[in-house]
Amino acid sequence: MLITVEDCWLQLVQGDITLQEVDAIANAANERLAGGGGVDGAIHRAAGPTLMEETSREYPDGCPTGEAVATSAGSLTAQFVFHTVGPVWRGGGAGEEQLLRGCYRSCLELAVDHELQSVAFPAISTGVFGYPIDLAAEASLDEVRQFLETHRRPSLVRFVLWSEGNFGAYARVLEEMVS
Repeated sequence: MLITVEDCWLQLVQGDITLQEVDAIANAANERLAGGGGVDGAIHRAAGPTLMEETSREYPDGCPTGEAVATSAGSLTAQFVFHTVGPVWRGGGAGEEQLLRGCYRSCLELAVDHELQSVAFPAISTGVFGYPIDLAAEASLDEVRQFLETHRRPSLVRFVLWSEGNFGAYARVLEEMVS
């Protein structure tokens, strides 16, 4: 699924984020940037040990929730990995939506700062962090749309959704946004 926002593309695909041919991929990291399971583990495995070495050296204190930091991408085809720490779902009353929006905004700001044309995102916080997929889709797609309307870059923002269910949830929200 592909829509235009100003002069940019917003795309949804089902697949493996580590295989995307984009300038940067966002990593749903933990606060210690220590690697882990899910998307984080897959990105670290695909990128190789240099990713962990760089995060340990450059960001020994990790990264706060809702923010992002950049590293090289190791063995991935992307140039950069943007490590962002999504919120753990606590029922919706602990600022989770603003923190989740901050993840996407921080990564997009890094893309603009590095003059990148394309970035790929997973469904941040929807795995072990327990963020409900429909609410995550609404917040993340709205935040990306607002950013593209304001900044008109990067040229392509791609959401790479692992499962058919996640793709369906994001597609429903995106269809509602454009209708």
